Amino acid sequence: MQNIRAKISDLLKQVIPFDQVETAHIKDALDWIASGVEIFRIEKPATPLKHLVSYSVLVDLKEKKILLLDHRKALKKLPSGGHIDIDEMPLETAKRELVEELGVEPKLISQSKVPFFVTVTETVGLTPGHIDVSLWYVFDGDSKTFIDSEAEEFKREFNGYHWLNFDEILARPIEEFDENMHRFVLKLKKFLA
Repeated sequence: MQNIRAKISDLLKQVIPFDQVETAHIKDALDWIASGVEIFRIEKPATPLKHLVSYSVLVDLKEKKILLLDHRKALKKLPSGGHIDIDEMPLETAKRELVEELGVEPKLISQSKVPFFVTVTETVGLTPGHIDVSLWYVFDGDSKTFIDSEAEEFKREFNGYHWLNFDEILARPIEEFDENMHRFVLKLKKFLA
């Protein structure tokens, strides 16, 4: 049976990059995985300093809106998501995080296990300085669905949430979001066109 590193590498090799930045991020991630270092976070907040993360991006296709959460530690508006557990496949993490954080039953827009987008980003906010290798998955969302922002799990990680349309996100300063959010939205718009 193929080991977890090989499986994740195979997924990354199937991602169709949006631009040269994503091409470079995918290469960086593949080289890093191939190096043999630990790729999963084994101790909070950041051991090892570079580790795998899955983003679970809820998108309302009809309204062209994305759910973004006011993340307490990053101090930015981010999609749902979290650290990939040891030997967990990234899509399973993305699904688990949607259920845990938002109580949302995950439904992929594409039936592929391949991530939609890949980024390698230095973290900011209250736990800065480590590197997240993030695999972005896109799930079907409904901006009219109730999200319990008073739930304990939600309040532990987030201060609130927003359904923002694609152009609204692109019009706002990138500093409000993950530094790759504008590029993600542009890739999503191209994919949906």
